[in-house]
Amino acid sequence: MGQTGASPATALEHFEDFLQGAAPRRITILGATGSIGRSTVDLIRRHPRAFEIEALTAQDNVVELAETARLLGARCAVIGNAAHYEALKRALAGTGVEVAAGPAAIVEAAQRPADMVVAAIVGAAGLEPSLAAIRCGTTIALANKETLVCAGALMMAEIERHGTTVLPVDSEHSAIFQVLDSLRMETVSRIILTASGGPFREFTREQLARVTPEQAVAHPNWSMGAKVSVDSATMMNKGLELIEAHHLFGLPESQIDVLVHPQSIIHSLVAHCDGSVLAQLGTPDMRTPIACALAWPSRMPTPVETLDLAAIGNLTFEAADPERFSALRLAREALQRGGAAPTILNAANEIAVGAFLAGRVAFLEIPGIVETVLDRLGSQDVTALDDITRVDREARSSATAEVARLAG
Repeated sequence: MGQTGASPATALEHFEDFLQGAAPRRITILGATGSIGRSTVDLIRRHPRAFEIEALTAQDNVVELAETARLLGARCAVIGNAAHYEALKRALAGTGVEVAAGPAAIVEAAQRPADMVVAAIVGAAGLEPSLAAIRCGTTIALANKETLVCAGALMMAEIERHGTTVLPVDSEHSAIFQVLDSLRMETVSRIILTASGGPFREFTREQLARVTPEQAVAHPNWSMGAKVSVDSATMMNKGLELIEAHHLFGLPESQIDVLVHPQSIIHSLVAHCDGSVLAQLGTPDMRTPIACALAWPSRMPTPVETLDLAAIGNLTFEAADPERFSALRLAREALQRGGAAPTILNAANEIAVGAFLAGRVAFLEIPGIVETVLDRLGSQDVTALDDITRVDREARSSATAEVARLAG
């Protein structure tokens, strides 16, 4: 298919012109060795004059963290698991890179002077460092959906209080952000998040009951970590994104739809009151939404394959089945219930997915564990980070007990 518009060379010149006379953007990457972190590193390596690295963090991967810190000339490298401190220190000896370890050090890394923090730590572990960066007023490229799921009201209040700019990195939320750019929210009647449906979209319940961890982590369109891949397979990922969208865009649950789109070409849609529906399209590659955040409000060239709709031929859609994939139903119910329910949902899901990946529970038992814990802990109010931490701990304990019961 013929291309129109600027060539890659012209796009690069435009990006370079945008940066002319400006200092390189100083970036911190929380979760630098995960899927989003690696894609961010790849983009930064392609534009070395545009970016410099303040800090990089990882949980356990010392070798990759040290290699990336050397490659990008990071000022600081932090390993979350304090047992790996000496190994990281040896790996970076003589480089001039500052070395630290432990959860508190990751929070401190998020508070270091930077133009942008890429929040890419998976799960609730990303909450405290993301909140620390927000309170510094640093622009956040948010790839950690669990942060808004666990503490959406608190996070949005802090974002407003500190005048923090949040740039969504999830492909669906980035798509909505791009479509809404310069438009007025009051004309929006609903937003539609698309979902690939995962690898088991056409499986029967009997087939789902026999799904293995190896099958669940093999996503048909996206390259993701194990936990996110399992969430996509159960459609909990879409449920978490629904809660995140509610907080990011200020729409009630009733105005957020989910549409299964197996090709993952349309990333989300925005419907307006006049009947217009606007969509953002692109090949399924996370480097596009990451680049959108890194270069905002400009655009930067990426190595992402050009979208060729003629070669694709057909785009198909179907309704999401909340009964067959009950995780989506549970997420809607948690958002409707409010309070601590989304925190409980996320914590129980993290424990259940971990147990499934370890071979302790079956695939179909994941949403069952989540529902049991939601029913068991009931409604609770959460108004501060301490409340969220306490509820998260209680939900994990309850889910662990339920896993033990099922596995025993």
